[in-house]
Amino acid sequence: MEKRFQPYTRLAAIVFLVVGCLWVLRPFLPAILFACAITISSWPLYLRLLAKMKEHRTLAATVMTVSLILVIILPLALVTWNVADNAGHVYRGMRDALDAGTMAPPQWLRDFPVVGDSAYNYLEGLIGSREQLVEAAKRFMEPARHFLLGGGLILGSGVAQVSLAAFVSFFLYRDGLTLLKALSTGMDKIMGEHAVEVADTVSRTVRGVMYGLLGTALAQAAVAAIGFLIAGVPAVALLAVATFLFSLIPVGPPLIWGGATIWLFNQGETGWAIFMAIWGVFLISGVDNVVKPMLISRGSSLPFLLVLLGVMGGVIAFGFVGLFIGPTLLAVALGLLRNWTNVNPVVPHRPGKEQGEAAP
Repeated sequence: MEKRFQPYTRLAAIVFLVVGCLWVLRPFLPAILFACAITISSWPLYLRLLAKMKEHRTLAATVMTVSLILVIILPLALVTWNVADNAGHVYRGMRDALDAGTMAPPQWLRDFPVVGDSAYNYLEGLIGSREQLVEAAKRFMEPARHFLLGGGLILGSGVAQVSLAAFVSFFLYRDGLTLLKALSTGMDKIMGEHAVEVADTVSRTVRGVMYGLLGTALAQAAVAAIGFLIAGVPAVALLAVATFLFSLIPVGPPLIWGGATIWLFNQGETGWAIFMAIWGVFLISGVDNVVKPMLISRGSSLPFLLVLLGVMGGVIAFGFVGLFIGPTLLAVALGLLRNWTNVNPVVPHRPGKEQGEAAP
């Protein structure tokens, strides 16, 4: 009788242990998942670096972690600091202009067809009447404050989460080969002959999505920086980093180059403003339609709806790093579903591939 219930007792103990571990690690799960995605995506690069450093795992893991800090954490921290600093300057400038009575709607607003004159006259009357201005401020100030505060919290938590992810990724790089062997053994016991196929699907999908997201964001940031330099827009480095971050969000880059276009219009640079608008529509935003399919095709293609839901749901569930985790998790689930249902089957595992080349 005791032997009959022994498997169930072991299963209950394992489930209890897993739930307990997840509960303990729950505050750190976003950073751990992000670190896993980064490690899987950059694992081939780490293996090449490890070979050049004569199998010194700690040194190679340190180089990869420092590179992650320089590429992601420092720009994100700079953007967070600049956003907070510039928000204060903008608020003080608007307050001083209101007190001095020098604020006026931009003249280029009149040039907008149909609604230009009406919008200009409305803003002019609003600015000229302190009572209406105070009423409008009461109506819009609180939502704006919540929006800015929420955005600042997301960016601030993003810096903390990415910093923790960099710390975790060091150990994943250093002990990755050992973890890979243990994971391979466990998957063989659980899934049998399908273990290699599932591992290959997960690895290729994570790399495809991460390459697609980060590669597209980097390309859009580079193209945007060139456009900002040509048009004479200030703070090119900051705007390029902001474009990189907003590129992770569907329809995000127009918020950056659109703001630069409005600024040029406000400065009286109509020609450069038109140039910036054309550059943004056809080149900055156009990169997304060219580069992302090329990069993401290396893994599992993700429909736009799932990308959008993954980004929004990921941010709600995990904070800033959910920009990466959300689409990646959905892509992995979609890839496994396609594999199990034989819909759009994955490329079979290449027999000549070494075990060390697989991602942990």
